[in-house]
Amino acid sequence: MIVTILRAMRRDFLSPSTLGGDPFWAFARAMLRYRGHIAVTLVMTVISAVTLSVGLAATQPVLKAILGDSGNLQTLASGFNESVMKGVGAFGPLKHLLISQATIATLPSDPFKSLVYIMIGLIGLTIVGATATFMHQYLSLTVVNRTMTAVRRRAYVSVLRAPLRTIIASGPTDAVARIINDSAQLANGLNVLLSKTLIQTSKGIAGFAAAFYFNWKVSLVALLVTPVLYTIIRKLGKRIRRAAGSALESQGELLAQSTESLQALRVVKANDAEVYESGRFHVINKRVMRELNRVRTARAIASPLTETLTLVLLCGMVLVVARAILTKGLDPTSFILAIVSLAVAGAAFKPLTALVHDIQTSTPAAQRLRELICLEAEPGHSKTGARLAAHAKEIVFERVTVTYPGRVTPALSDVSLRIAHGSRVAFVGPNGSGKTTALSLVNRMFDPDSGRVLIDGVDIASVQVRSLRRQVGVVTQETVLFKGTIRANIAYGGLTSPRVLGEAEIVAAATKARADEFIAKLPLRYDTPVAEQGLSLSGGQRQRIAIARAILRDPRILILDEATSMVDAESEAAIAAALAEFSKGRTTLIVAHRLSTVINCDQIVVFDQGKVADVGTHEQLLGRCSVYQQLVRSQLV
Repeated sequence: MIVTILRAMRRDFLSPSTLGGDPFWAFARAMLRYRGHIAVTLVMTVISAVTLSVGLAATQPVLKAILGDSGNLQTLASGFNESVMKGVGAFGPLKHLLISQATIATLPSDPFKSLVYIMIGLIGLTIVGATATFMHQYLSLTVVNRTMTAVRRRAYVSVLRAPLRTIIASGPTDAVARIINDSAQLANGLNVLLSKTLIQTSKGIAGFAAAFYFNWKVSLVALLVTPVLYTIIRKLGKRIRRAAGSALESQGELLAQSTESLQALRVVKANDAEVYESGRFHVINKRVMRELNRVRTARAIASPLTETLTLVLLCGMVLVVARAILTKGLDPTSFILAIVSLAVAGAAFKPLTALVHDIQTSTPAAQRLRELICLEAEPGHSKTGARLAAHAKEIVFERVTVTYPGRVTPALSDVSLRIAHGSRVAFVGPNGSGKTTALSLVNRMFDPDSGRVLIDGVDIASVQVRSLRRQVGVVTQETVLFKGTIRANIAYGGLTSPRVLGEAEIVAAATKARADEFIAKLPLRYDTPVAEQGLSLSGGQRQRIAIARAILRDPRILILDEATSMVDAESEAAIAAALAEFSKGRTTLIVAHRLSTVINCDQIVVFDQGKVADVGTHEQLLGRCSVYQQLVRSQLV
């Protein structure tokens, strides 16, 4: 039994196999990971409900004392014993609840003193109930916060491990919206379920229990409205769920538009496009408002509708019971206390309509998060795969074809190519001819639809992707820097290095990339903060840091995709000389539009419309390849 419990505790509650069924309740089950907290929460809920029910029952002698009935604690205790004895015949263990005569004799017989004791007891019950409610809320929020932390982490890791083409197809901002916005919506639903719905339901049941104790007939009549209320809440809940799903999709579009325009704010201002971007934002923002208003209508009508039905029921009960009181068929004290208890139960149940709708609103968010978590992982991360040995022979493209999602024309079509180890190879061609796509296959950013890429005779699809990417350094035209320091951005290239990299290695990499020249002039040098997207640095400075990052990896294969496009001619010459020295003994694949870069390569591959038009040296291609001749005249300057 203990072993079974321990295995259940270790179970991954956020794996795709455990997230079946209704998406909201699938994530609710994930909270079972914290069984201890939930068990204590349930105990606190019961204590809170019991104190409420006992407190309501204790108001009967108080009310009778106020109305002039000269009761005292001794008579109350004796009456309690009589009630217990009536039940002993049906259930023997009840006799253990009997109060001994010796104890009864110690209780006060004076009515006022008895009332003081009862009031002190009610205060004590209130303190116990309030403490239990606090513990319930505290532990519930702890469970929800821990669960949502795990959900966000699992969703984020799932996106990081998903194939690049999957994320490109839906857009990265959609994934961000789900991780941030949808997780907040789901957290609200889980909090409502565990923290609010549970405590409100228990208090409502406690109120009904007290009402049944005072007068079961009146309480039974109150239950007649329950089926009607359930039907209303259920129908409105379905409408809220549909509207909430559409609202979340629109909010994702709003995030995408605002992120895109603000990240490109320099371009927006340069093109005097503020009014245009404001218009785009306004259109999507209005769509979000319409979807939220659909939720608004359903939520707004629920509460007054249930309140009206409840009031109609209460008025009918008052008329029926008033007639019974007038004909002396009903004790008015019991009726008043039953109505008070039902009012307490109603006050507890009243928020449930809104709480149920909150859960319904969270269901679309849960569905979108589940889709994210259940994304198919990028192939090659299995630990059972073979490790790629250090590259030492050649890279081969074997009849490779690649088509991007949503495209009809292949980006690469039946490409075959052989690149010797240690050679410098330039990839040239018109825009959109497939150069960058071909390079993206080498470190397996994409997998080909057909054909193979082999390194030293090994199909890279059969090896652990990390063992492949550790051997590849990449510098792209679109330089990406992270918020942090210059040191941290350069060190990013050595996160998975098998050797320990210190300050000396970072400075050496920066020096080779000609980045140390400008870093040394900064007041904080390598501790200089870098703004988001590296906007605090010039384009050339960002590119040199990116080159230093690639150098720090000490790669066997170096990919340079327009790596020096944003530096001046003098810096480019210095960086090119440094890269030429660094690339000795490494396979270097270069995309460039400058003849000075291409002409010194061992081999030039000419792409045209997704196919290899020709392969050769500069002199060979200049004499026989019309595509290359046109490139030299128009682009390679």
